[in-house]
Amino acid sequence: MSTVASKSVSQLEDATVRFCGDSGDGMQLAGTQLTNTSALAGNDIATFPDFPAEIRAPRGTKAGVSGFQIHFSSSEIFTPGDTVDALVAMNPAALATNLQDLRDGGVLIVNKDAFDKKGLEQAGYTSNPVDDGSLSGKYKFHAVEMTKLTRLAVEPFGLGTKEADRCRNFFAMGLTFWLYDRSMEPTLRFIEAKFGKKVEIAGANTAALKAGYHYGETVEAMNTQYQVAPAKLVPGKYRNIMGNEATAMGLIAAAHLSGKRLFLGAYPITPASDILHELAKHKNFDVLTFQAEDEIAAMTATIGAAFAGEMAVTASSGPGIALKGEGMGLAVMTELPMVVINVQRGGPSTGLPTKTEQADLFQAVYGRNGECPMPVIAARSPADCFDAVQEAWRLAVRFMTPVMLLTDGYIANGSEPWKLPELDELPKVAVTHPEGTDNGDEFLPYKRDERLARPWAIPGTAGLMHRIGGLEKQDGTGNVSYDPMNHQHMVNTRAKKVALVADDVPPQELDGPEQGDLLVLSWGGTYGACATAVHRVQRTGKSVSHCHLRYINPLPRNLGEIFDNFKTVLIPELNLGQLRTVIRSNYLVDAIGLNKVQGKPFSVAEIVEKIENLLA
Repeated sequence: MSTVASKSVSQLEDATVRFCGDSGDGMQLAGTQLTNTSALAGNDIATFPDFPAEIRAPRGTKAGVSGFQIHFSSSEIFTPGDTVDALVAMNPAALATNLQDLRDGGVLIVNKDAFDKKGLEQAGYTSNPVDDGSLSGKYKFHAVEMTKLTRLAVEPFGLGTKEADRCRNFFAMGLTFWLYDRSMEPTLRFIEAKFGKKVEIAGANTAALKAGYHYGETVEAMNTQYQVAPAKLVPGKYRNIMGNEATAMGLIAAAHLSGKRLFLGAYPITPASDILHELAKHKNFDVLTFQAEDEIAAMTATIGAAFAGEMAVTASSGPGIALKGEGMGLAVMTELPMVVINVQRGGPSTGLPTKTEQADLFQAVYGRNGECPMPVIAARSPADCFDAVQEAWRLAVRFMTPVMLLTDGYIANGSEPWKLPELDELPKVAVTHPEGTDNGDEFLPYKRDERLARPWAIPGTAGLMHRIGGLEKQDGTGNVSYDPMNHQHMVNTRAKKVALVADDVPPQELDGPEQGDLLVLSWGGTYGACATAVHRVQRTGKSVSHCHLRYINPLPRNLGEIFDNFKTVLIPELNLGQLRTVIRSNYLVDAIGLNKVQGKPFSVAEIVEKIENLLA
């Protein structure tokens, strides 16, 4: 409820807010606190953290701008929002790099004190936008002396100027909390938990938060407060979860459900490192993490753990996956179960480490020497990472093969509400190992079952001694073989084994009519934008349906039948058309691409525009 009767209250269905400032201004914290508060208020949420790759970019420059966008709603949402309803810019560089995303008439709050001569020059402004009238006529513009007001608020705690200025993000938080009628209590509890042992810091942050809130409550210029009602979500216990967190928890669950110890071998790399960080916290769940000296060591240690009978996983991003290439070939050759996670980022080479892209699909499907097929699946949202990584492990065990899981920087760092599952409701992952024998019978390590999977023998088991390595094996015995026909047979067998995965996964689902004018086909982190765009166009009565792929290799067995029922297929991807190439080569479908490689996810509007152009 509004706390000040004299100010108007506007009810909104949803709102999109972005904090932006220098990478040291605490924008990620501000966004995270608004996210948690909105989640506790019962809203559906989706977030998009956006931070610079440079650890120490020059202060006040465009290269050093960090941002955090949150979309909260009274109904189900799938994206962090297209245009921004409220923008909080802590300096001129942040304003210059983010203003274009603020909708006309939106709320614009800037830290007036940062708009000095140096700051304006660093941002490329020739005149001060705070004073020249360019902002006040187009937006609900509020130039707030945040630095001055924060210093006054924290003065009783005796902090130095530098420490006092670090509290400005809490002032911005408080002001935004008032603007959207959010409770300060969750953030006050956070301050106590994080800074409670540093009394002066906790007190200063609390004072700055309340100062920002009461500024909004009392200043006459801010005459409207906004409210977004709780969403009607499926009953249950929810928490806010990021993609990398969900991946880590999914791995722990999969290990428990298969009765295995979890081993992660990894080398730190953005944006995959948080999987390693998260798992390292959970040794109490029989998790063993190994920070290797390089990507190659991480991969080969993972192979060793799989050979030893553990649930073996490695996680990296595109450049690291390239270095793991030879090791993945060894994993395919040894036919051992493991999960290889690629959290995609902008490439090639070092590329855009903190920005998202979907350009590693070819690398995942084809990026190894020789005929080296691997199943490839992709997560579609932060929470979906929990389920997708369990499915990757299930397939790895059933088919005795490494499986690649693709996520990306967008869903790895983004967050959404996640309904905590009941452990008893999660599917078990059946793992069997051959028992030892002393009857003298020859053990055949490459004797195959109906899925062409070989037995997973634990080293040291009596009577199960066998050879392992990268040289070609004779089928059945596992002896090294250079026989030409055996090599042909083994290559064909490994390929057929991966192809059989299509019979072990659900048929492709379709959102919308089974036939029509246009089918939108998507994969990975584009799910939210594509689903929202298709639903928006469907509401106008136009003929469009949506397929979102979890299984990239092999593709779902009924996908060709779906294509036959549509006149046109549109494939939006954050690359130059990699899935489109795969679809064209497999189905001879003249699919149309919508492609973008700007380090940013699709907006819903971009996809809607393309759909409507194709249907015109």
